[in-house]
Amino acid sequence: MKAKRNLIQICLLCAAMLPSVVQAQFTFTTNNDGSLNLSQYTGSDGAVIIPSTTNGLPVTSIGDGAFLVCFSLTNVTIGTNITSIGVWAFGLCGSLTCITIPNSVTSIGDTAFGECASLTSVTIPNSVTNIGDMAFDICTSLMRIYFKGNAPSVNLLALLSPVITNSPSDTNLTVNYLPGTTGWGATFGGLPTAPWDQPNPLILGNDYGLGVNTNGFGFTISWATNISVVVEACTNLFTPDWQLVQTNTLTGGSSYFNDSQWTNYPGRFYRLRSP
Repeated sequence: MKAKRNLIQICLLCAAMLPSVVQAQFTFTTNNDGSLNLSQYTGSDGAVIIPSTTNGLPVTSIGDGAFLVCFSLTNVTIGTNITSIGVWAFGLCGSLTCITIPNSVTSIGDTAFGECASLTSVTIPNSVTNIGDMAFDICTSLMRIYFKGNAPSVNLLALLSPVITNSPSDTNLTVNYLPGTTGWGATFGGLPTAPWDQPNPLILGNDYGLGVNTNGFGFTISWATNISVVVEACTNLFTPDWQLVQTNTLTGGSSYFNDSQWTNYPGRFYRLRSP
């Protein structure tokens, strides 16, 4: 009982430290398909949650310059129906420290986060397939961009201005990618890349072989180079009896697991652990 009381106290403490969310005021326009475009933010500055729906209609895009020059904006959580972030959408938001991009966004526009000088890291979901020119230009505190998926479509000016892009040594910014994803080279958009090592092994999503194939049920395991990961399975999560299925060595930080025996069971659950 004592441990439970301590846990509750910790959770309450964490909640108290979260930034308060302001009552945001948005202006919307209607897209051709009837969905909504967030064209302008006119509320008070602070932490803002962009809604997924308004008046029953999905909000699917953030328009060009919607949050431009919101100097005191600090935290933004983007709604889960948003698919595109427009040109200069968050440009010159000098106090923006945290942006949460959902796994619905597919496109990030030119200079979308240009001159967001307080951003230190950004995580790009695996849904993003295109990033516009200089999307993170003059983000002077930005040290890491983390990509959860395959390398999106870019051109030579994708992340920074031409001067910085042509001289990666002039910036400490690094692009980090999950082992097991594809399309990554020694550089991305002119910036150096590095594997994104996780604290624990993880299973990548549907785009990386998760599900039934011709030889069984499989998935890609991502973690760190030359580390072994044990896959265990059980048939009942209420009274689990975890059995070793396979030990995988993650060459290059990833390995594909395949269970050819999965059809021998009415249901099977999997977990990962280090040996």
